[in-house]
Amino acid sequence: MRSPLAWFRSRPLRSRLALLTALAVAVAVAAVSLACWFVTRAQLENELDSTLRSSKVDNAYLNLVLAGCRSGRQAPPLASYTVQLILVDGTVCTSGQAKVPAQRADVAVANGLLDDTLHTTKDANGREMRVFTYTDPNRPGTAVSLARPLAEVDNSMSTLGWVLLLVSGIGVVGAGAAGLWVARTGLAPVDRLTGAVEHVAATEDLTVRIPVEGEDEIARLSRSFNAMTAALATSRDRQAQLIADAGHELRTPLTSLRTNVELLARSDETGRALPPEDRRALMASVKAQMTELAALIGDLQELSRPEAAAPGPLEVVALHAVLRSALDRARLRGPELRFETDLAPWYVRAEPAALERALVNVLDNAVKFSPPRGTVEVRLMRGELTVRDHGPGIPADELPYVFERFWRSPSARSLPGSGLGLSIVARTVGRAGGTVELAAPPDGGGTVATVRLPGAPTPPPDVSGPGVGPDVSGPTPGPDVSGPGVG
Repeated sequence: MRSPLAWFRSRPLRSRLALLTALAVAVAVAAVSLACWFVTRAQLENELDSTLRSSKVDNAYLNLVLAGCRSGRQAPPLASYTVQLILVDGTVCTSGQAKVPAQRADVAVANGLLDDTLHTTKDANGREMRVFTYTDPNRPGTAVSLARPLAEVDNSMSTLGWVLLLVSGIGVVGAGAAGLWVARTGLAPVDRLTGAVEHVAATEDLTVRIPVEGEDEIARLSRSFNAMTAALATSRDRQAQLIADAGHELRTPLTSLRTNVELLARSDETGRALPPEDRRALMASVKAQMTELAALIGDLQELSRPEAAAPGPLEVVALHAVLRSALDRARLRGPELRFETDLAPWYVRAEPAALERALVNVLDNAVKFSPPRGTVEVRLMRGELTVRDHGPGIPADELPYVFERFWRSPSARSLPGSGLGLSIVARTVGRAGGTVELAAPPDGGGTVATVRLPGAPTPPPDVSGPGVGPDVSGPTPGPDVSGPGVG
């Protein structure tokens, strides 16, 4: 059998709110009703006591009570009072139909030990009586006792109790109904939100929006839901676009690779060997296409990481050292080019592997678009890296799109690449807290890529290691020029 608490928790939220409201009102009404009942009873008893104290019986009536006691006949009743004479030996002469036994305090008053007394007792019929006993100056050794039944108070309190119970019941029922109405009204936006969530879960329709009214917590919840669905819709659209673009970019090298492999297979199947020069060219093409395909897959893996995903472990990296390594790789890809470098020490916090990949992408762009035997200028000064080539440059109307995924300038469609390199650069630099931009140089000709990363010219004192400690070579005293025929 379930406990009441378990049953309560299994109820719908609006039912729980209504029950809690009714319970709170019931407790409050019960407390007020009990307080009212006790205060009223005390007030009525005080009034009864005041009436008894202020009531005095005249001497003539007392003579009738005493005469009746001696003759065995009772005196006529006096209104709602029971009048008794109490003698010093405890004898009681009464005018009522039921005698009220004398208490010790009553006998003490008759003997002059007390001036008066007020107490509650029961008469011969078992009725509770409120008794006031005082001395009679006209009759030494005799006390006068006035008694009234407490039923007068009890009847009034019984009526009041039923009235309070009825009013309390109506109040609790009304509070429960009001609580249910308030719960339904207040939870209506939550019902709409629940319906919207269920609709999204069933249909995957992320275009659903909830109307927002007011500035309360429900409105904030609705805004948060709308923002969440909008972000999910944008993420899904980007994911679909990424898959479509990736499929498009992968199709070209795969198609070319398949064609070359089929040529080699057909040559082996037919027994007609390809000329050595054609075979070497074909194998070189296959190797280049596999390299391009591997690079594209690596770029896609890098971009598949969520934008909000936690980056890898950040380390203090010597930017100038990483840049020298990237320059070595760039020289291998453009051996006929001339590199002018001027690198000052600079230390940043970043992912070393991702940072080197980003720098290689920046330098690869410069190598790719530089003319034969051209010059690439690379300078690093106080955290600002500039890489300038002397190629055809980028038209001003295309500059806003260079960091978008898979975007490629129409003039670069024939060149190798996937259009993902600069996207990776922007993402990596942004995670390191820096900025990157491409612009035309002021003197015209080529493109300048500027990367700014926060850091310092010296590493923190508690950090040491390869590529992080003091730069033993020091800053390059003059331009480091390398290229064909240059030492």
